[in-house]
Amino acid sequence: MNTSKRCDGLVRRNFVRVGGLTALGLGMPNFFQLQRAMAASPLSNSKTTAKAKSCILIWLDGGASHLDTFDPKPKAPSEVRGPFDSIGTNLTGIRISEHLPQIAQMLDRFALIRSVTSPFGVHNFAVQYLMTGYKPTPATDYPVMASVVAHLRREAGILPSNITIPNLTSRDAATLGNGFLPNSTKHFSLGSDPGKANYKVRDLEFFRGLDISRLDRRRKIVEAMNQFGNLKSKTDGPHDPDLERAYNLIASDKAKAAFNLNGEPRKVRERYTNDPRANLHDSNNIGQQCLLARRLVERGVPFVTVNNTGWDNHLDLATYANRHPGDPRSASHALIPGLDKALSALIGDLSDRGMLDETLVLVMTDFGRTPKINSTGGRDHWPNSFSVAMAGGGVKGGQVIGASDALGEFVKDRPITPGDLSSTIYTLLGIDPGHELQTPDGRPIRIAPQESKVIRELLA
Repeated sequence: MNTSKRCDGLVRRNFVRVGGLTALGLGMPNFFQLQRAMAASPLSNSKTTAKAKSCILIWLDGGASHLDTFDPKPKAPSEVRGPFDSIGTNLTGIRISEHLPQIAQMLDRFALIRSVTSPFGVHNFAVQYLMTGYKPTPATDYPVMASVVAHLRREAGILPSNITIPNLTSRDAATLGNGFLPNSTKHFSLGSDPGKANYKVRDLEFFRGLDISRLDRRRKIVEAMNQFGNLKSKTDGPHDPDLERAYNLIASDKAKAAFNLNGEPRKVRERYTNDPRANLHDSNNIGQQCLLARRLVERGVPFVTVNNTGWDNHLDLATYANRHPGDPRSASHALIPGLDKALSALIGDLSDRGMLDETLVLVMTDFGRTPKINSTGGRDHWPNSFSVAMAGGGVKGGQVIGASDALGEFVKDRPITPGDLSSTIYTLLGIDPGHELQTPDGRPIRIAPQESKVIRELLA
């Protein structure tokens, strides 16, 4: 009996059954309700009761140093220890960077994984591995986790299910996208940074000032011509999903308002800003990026990626904590203090709003940095051992999983692969990591690698 699956996970046999129901008088609205329920079946196959309804991925683009953030080595030689001190946290015996003081005081809400390991020390392969859970191969273009979640958690609302702030790009031409999944699961990039004064959502600006009724009439004419001429794609609708979704967004004032940070009280916006005395647009942009991410998940977006750049630091490590050494004001713009303020504000804000238990927050990066400082006072790429932080969404906080050795060079205990991370993230979101999708040519692909394992210690 043929039980092959379509790309969305539906078994054809079951799909035919549903079609038979329509012949017996079941109306189309009921049909689509059943279709959505069947498509959501992989969400109910998880052996763990899921708590997370959405995910915010804070991506530290370029490779953040584990030694200078979440896995310092205060007893190592100076050439390994680096220029920063470490501080104690509210977890006994656990120390992190001195430039993460607010996170240190709420570390009991986090789970730190200090034993992530990967074979890839170049950006393109490393990023693909972390964001998809699969080792890159020319044989298959794997979708990022955000696209998989968007595919399996298709929402009925206007807002896209996969949004990136401000965009999803990586050096070395990394392939980051929907892979073999439909274009509708591709990330919707804002194309603009909410932490800058000229912030404007790219495709919404394209439609600004146009009369929606006239635009709608023109759109219907074009669609009719496409159908008449059989020009419309038979695989996935419009060729530019960004413009299609932007069209839908511009027609909804409520949806457009989701991207408007001016809707937040100044006190809330300052909570995410490293220096409340400064103009909001002069702060490290990651704060306003995280605030916008909170607004979006609050409105039902399943997956939001905050892509914070600047972490590929091969030069003076002082720039991690002070963008312009010698200028004390520039510390408010620096990477690690900005992360401290933004991440602590996001966790606190989600908690205050009763959203933390249902929002999974991830802090991930390409790889770590070399234990030994190089000749320019920086650190180079190092994938053998690095760190990931997780909170909310069913994560059991107050623990450190795994360990690197005394120099932060190699994994000493409990190695964790990006595949293991993907299996765990899917599980926390209520998605069976063993669920299979199909490529356009009919090949079944698990959403997480066969050899991957769920990190059970993380599950609350």
